[in-house]
Amino acid sequence: MYSIRVESSFSSAHNLRGYKGKCEALHGHNWKVEAVVSRETLDAAGMIVDFKVVKKELNRILEKLDHAYLNKIPYFKKHNPTSEQIAFYVYGQLKKKVRQLASVTVWENSTSSATYAR
Repeated sequence: MYSIRVESSFSSAHNLRGYKGKCEALHGHNWKVEAVVSRETLDAAGMIVDFKVVKKELNRILEKLDHAYLNKIPYFKKHNPTSEQIAFYVYGQLKKKVRQLASVTVWENSTSSATYAR
């Protein structure tokens, strides 16, 4: 199995509903997002997919989250804007454009991340 990884980032604010602790208050993160694309075989050019295609599509999604209050984005009005839900959201949006997408990992800081994979 071949895999490639693409990283990008965005900054946003959020607060967690139904959570007792510091994260129930409005706060922000500089999120790092990693997308992994996997495939058993390579194309005629010897690639899974061009890095720039994955980067372009990932950045298109993250642009909508950058410098936003996540709780006001329609998806996160219904789903708590946890790292897990952000990974799920980005995966769902990116999978529409990158069929071989294997996983999305969202880092809220250098030591804590959440991954969604199918």
